[in-house]
Amino acid sequence: MALQIPGYRMELLDKTINSYLDVWLGPRDPRVKGWLLLENYTPTFIFSVLYLLIVWLGPKYMRNKQPFSCRGILVVYNLGLTLLSLYMFYELVTGVWEGGYNFFCQDTHSGGEADMKIIRVLWWYYFSKLIEFMDTFFFIVRKNNHQITVLHVYHHATMLNIWWFVMNWVPCGHSYFGATLNSFIHVLMYSYYGLSAVPAMRPYLWWKKYITQGQLTQFVLTIFQTSCGVVWPCAFPQGWLYFQISYMISLIILFTNFYIQTYNKKASSRRKEYQNGSTATVNGYTNSFSSLENNVKQRKQRKD
Repeated sequence: MALQIPGYRMELLDKTINSYLDVWLGPRDPRVKGWLLLENYTPTFIFSVLYLLIVWLGPKYMRNKQPFSCRGILVVYNLGLTLLSLYMFYELVTGVWEGGYNFFCQDTHSGGEADMKIIRVLWWYYFSKLIEFMDTFFFIVRKNNHQITVLHVYHHATMLNIWWFVMNWVPCGHSYFGATLNSFIHVLMYSYYGLSAVPAMRPYLWWKKYITQGQLTQFVLTIFQTSCGVVWPCAFPQGWLYFQISYMISLIILFTNFYIQTYNKKASSRRKEYQNGSTATVNGYTNSFSSLENNVKQRKQRKD
């Protein structure tokens, strides 16, 4: 399953990087030896660099071009990721149950065959992070550049790289928890995105705010469960636990800032408009002649 990259120099580079990583992090888990994209770090790194280049150059390329609709592709894409996330969530939950995983701390070798089930599913979780680069590419071609935030790019670019290391050194055991919660959140998130690609469904999609709240709850729960492994340690490597706690804290900071900027400020703005008599709000939806006219103008200008 190993990805073969032609050229002696590339092979030499891979060997050099692998030797440094083995010295730094210790021996890899032999159960994933030869798996697609896991043999060498170079492909994952190249994908990440290409992603960042597209994030930088894509909006410049699209600056004087008309946005693409992508409606049909978005429905299929988001449906596919919804089903993949649902599959991963189900397999992780059943694998943890079958292996009798300990919530407080679980090593990487005591779950028997269930460990291999977890490893296979977590490989798909790692690979899904590569697929999710398409989230950003769709923003670019649809010219939704306001959605390409520091949080968005940071989260997408780092997750693929982090999970390459996780899959090579700690591909099961205590690693399962964050991926399980994230898969569940992604079922809700990508189903929302898929439905929002259909204009007729948009007035009925009210739960985006709660998806962000769910993501923040996920990070807090992951920190708690990871900290359990620090307080009540087992054979799971401690360094990985400290790293995960640090990474979750960074996400909480960025997602909290996003939540405040997106929802609290909008709510404050709407209250001011309501006090000025410019809008009337019913069941959480703004209803006014001005907003109706703006919506009609937007639909005429851009049919997505």
